[in-house]
Amino acid sequence: MTGTIFDIQRFSIHDGPGIRTTVFFKGCDLRCLWCHNPESQSPKPELMFYKEKCVGCGQCKKICSRAFTADCISEGKCVPACRHGAREISGRTESMQSVAATVLRDKAFYAQSGGGATLSGGEPLLQADFAAELLSILKENGVHTAVETAGNVPFSVFEKIMPLVDLFLYDIKGIDAEKHKKNTGVPNERILGNARALAETGKDILFRMPYIPGYNDAEAPAVADFARSLGKDLELMAYHEIGAGKYAALGREYPTPDAAPPDPVFMKDVAAKIGARYEWSGV
Repeated sequence: MTGTIFDIQRFSIHDGPGIRTTVFFKGCDLRCLWCHNPESQSPKPELMFYKEKCVGCGQCKKICSRAFTADCISEGKCVPACRHGAREISGRTESMQSVAATVLRDKAFYAQSGGGATLSGGEPLLQADFAAELLSILKENGVHTAVETAGNVPFSVFEKIMPLVDLFLYDIKGIDAEKHKKNTGVPNERILGNARALAETGKDILFRMPYIPGYNDAEAPAVADFARSLGKDLELMAYHEIGAGKYAALGREYPTPDAAPPDPVFMKDVAAKIGARYEWSGV
């Protein structure tokens, strides 16, 4: 079995407890205005061009006549020719064995730190069969497993992977249905319904909310109340501008140019007031 991923990040410390390896699945059914991984949205590989790294050497044009033209396609023939890292393909097909081998490479660090592996994205549950097989291999090898999800899938998908997951990192973008659709492109009824149903199973869940000033920040108290009503904690994740360069590399307009990263002291105060967690990640 194969899956489409766009990154595997080793020694991650922000995607669950301990030292972890995070596997980023490609493809997402939300279009959050503040998305910091826009290269994760399409399920297909995409060519990214970092203009600031280009020195104009012209090597890419020797490989592909479509380089730098409006009808450039994402075959990626130009990528090996670029010696300055200005071009890359985001997304690749990998075998189950290859991904599992990469994750298990750091098994000793997981044991020492109480860490493990996290499936993220994009939305990993859109590749449910691949996710389930990978989780099964990891559990057979005694690895703690976490899945980060926005929850916008049929609950049958959760039932498929539930026995294989130790921790769900469940993203809640907002409670107000109208605002949620405006901010993410999708309604939130199924997302909230799945959250309630998942909580009823007794699984370990940490709800997480991206905190975006001017977009969904006013909903933080309501999201905290929602998590509390299910007997779970909420963690706030402050907005950052890492995604801006990625949008430019994809040739897309950045959707939130007016948003500004909040001060970490301010975020700690907000979290304290609503009874949520917050850990400054440095981004």
